[in-house]
Amino acid sequence: MRYLFCLMAISICVTAVAESPGVIVDKDRLARLKAAEMPAIREPVLFNSEAADAILSALEIFPPDNPWNIPVDTWPLASNSAAMIKTIGSDKPLRCNPDMGFVLVPPNQEKLDVKLLKYSGESDEGPYPVPANTPIEGWPATFQRDANTRSLSLNDVQRGQPDLNADRHGIVVDPVNRKLYEFYRLTKTDTGWTAEQASIFDLASNKLRPDGWTSSDAAGLPIFPSIVRYDELQRGKIEHALRVTFRNTRRACVYPATHFASSKTDENLPRMGERFRLRKDFDTSKFSPAAKTVLEALKRYGMLNADNGIDWAVSIAPDERIPEMHEELRKVKGSDFEVVTPPAGYIPPR
Repeated sequence: MRYLFCLMAISICVTAVAESPGVIVDKDRLARLKAAEMPAIREPVLFNSEAADAILSALEIFPPDNPWNIPVDTWPLASNSAAMIKTIGSDKPLRCNPDMGFVLVPPNQEKLDVKLLKYSGESDEGPYPVPANTPIEGWPATFQRDANTRSLSLNDVQRGQPDLNADRHGIVVDPVNRKLYEFYRLTKTDTGWTAEQASIFDLASNKLRPDGWTSSDAAGLPIFPSIVRYDELQRGKIEHALRVTFRNTRRACVYPATHFASSKTDENLPRMGERFRLRKDFDTSKFSPAAKTVLEALKRYGMLNADNGIDWAVSIAPDERIPEMHEELRKVKGSDFEVVTPPAGYIPPR
């Protein structure tokens, strides 16, 4: 089964960021956001554009103490870090997965009904602001770089080509209202949009999915805050954790994940939500500026296990402006990572 329930319950609240060890607010990030001015958004804007860059540079994605936004470069190692890395694959390479695109919509974007299918019981109710130009996972760069798919139009991909059974994530962001809409297997039909799952996240809140609920990712996590974007690479700094997948995961999840997708119980398999960090002593000096920016982010913020998939694969926007980093990142191996855990006294923000 792709989706199974996670029975972990988290009921801790935090009253002040400073009370929780391990929660370090990135003040440089806050200062940058405070100084930025978001342009007016009058129509849907695709992620691979200068207009999107300007909007994203001014958008605060979740509060400063959110798990995606806090540095973990001082967090302690998990007791089974070495064993887990070995189980996943110490010699396997880091992978660059140009998969997750998105569209930015104006605050008055028309909301439509989306017919929910297999996971409707763990979905947030619509309607949803899905514009006609909503990109599907991999669009456009991944399709355009493949001779077998470069002739496909966005409409073709929205309707299920070349593979209707692929994950086909769709992501819509309302920056003004700070709302995030994510869909699993989003598909356009003659009678409207369908999806197997729909999740809505409040980008101004630390609220999680209900315990045991999935999202468009198996861990119940949002995808958008984890994506490596062009505007970040141009700035030379990524200020959030990344998303990573592994082929074999454990029948368990850990904060901030709310769901798991495995029947395996080996304690040295990663749980959904498991956090990995590139070793502090890893030398990034010989990598290209873009690859170095990704790797330095993995040192400071790490990456969260979000779904079952290719081992050591991090999500990067399928933006034609982003240089291909596949061969460079493959020089980084599983053995260059470590598993980290929150320090004693850490209180998850709620």
